[in-house]
Amino acid sequence: MAEKTVRVVITGRVQGVSYRAWTKGRANDLDLSGWVANRSDGAVEAVFTGSVDQVDAMLAALRSGPALASVDAVQVIGEEEPQSGPFRVEYLDR
Repeated sequence: MAEKTVRVVITGRVQGVSYRAWTKGRANDLDLSGWVANRSDGAVEAVFTGSVDQVDAMLAALRSGPALASVDAVQVIGEEEPQSGPFRVEYLDR
């Protein structure tokens, strides 16, 4: 099975609406590895590793997010080194 790892930036009303917790739950449901974090510019950044189908399903889900979110864009900003272990919430200094 082919594996895929991507870094994404999600913009819109995505902070203060449980977007990170929702992302972690959905990533766990899809058995993905990686992380999600708030950025200082108001966006959310994440890295996902899993099968192509799992990652593509996550990318599609990110476009709606949790009920209180209003997603403007989900930008795939590149491929990354594969992640392993459980999906986690991180804290960025950017």
